[in-house]
Amino acid sequence: MDNPMEHYWKKRLEHVKEQFERNNFDVHIADDRHQARTLVLETILPKLGARSMSWGGSATFVQTGLYDALKAAWDVEVIDTYDKSFPPEEALERRRRSLLTDVYFTGTNAVTEEGELVNLDMIGNRVAAITFGPRHVILLVGRNKIVTDREDAMFRVKNYAAPVNAMRLDKKTPCAQTSFCQDCKSPDRICNTWAITEKCFPKGRITLVLINEDLGF
Repeated sequence: MDNPMEHYWKKRLEHVKEQFERNNFDVHIADDRHQARTLVLETILPKLGARSMSWGGSATFVQTGLYDALKAAWDVEVIDTYDKSFPPEEALERRRRSLLTDVYFTGTNAVTEEGELVNLDMIGNRVAAITFGPRHVILLVGRNKIVTDREDAMFRVKNYAAPVNAMRLDKKTPCAQTSFCQDCKSPDRICNTWAITEKCFPKGRITLVLINEDLGF
């Protein structure tokens, strides 16, 4: 067989798509980050009629180029929660306001073969938005986020995604030094609130863009 890895990922992404669709998510597959950006800008967003948008922490969202494409959108209200020019109190208030936007972009820590989202947050704004608030949520998901089940997802989050993000954010946590979770009590701990999303309600509120590329953490 020519290109077995290409065939492997195509089949696996199609399986994950089917499982999430059974759980009432809207799901698309993109060949790479560039196609994902085009898919969102030209197909998904125009159907939503959004008048406001915001986002939660997601390296994948940035890597697709969507952050740069949308942060200066002129025809909608944009609440840019990545803007570091605001003092902490205002930055937190912007995160609160982002929960009432028409469209919210973010990523996910893990997706299971059973069609579940598994996420762990520091502040909780990202998991809050996925759960309730914004009218529509668009998740950008690299293929590296796929795991077998919930147990594998939680292991991935605690012993890979969390330590890498703690390092990325220069947090003073044990995992940033050791690369694995020690269930710390550090003031900088980023593992505070779990959210497991088994099904999407209302149907189609959450859109997943599964990307056939390793992206994010």
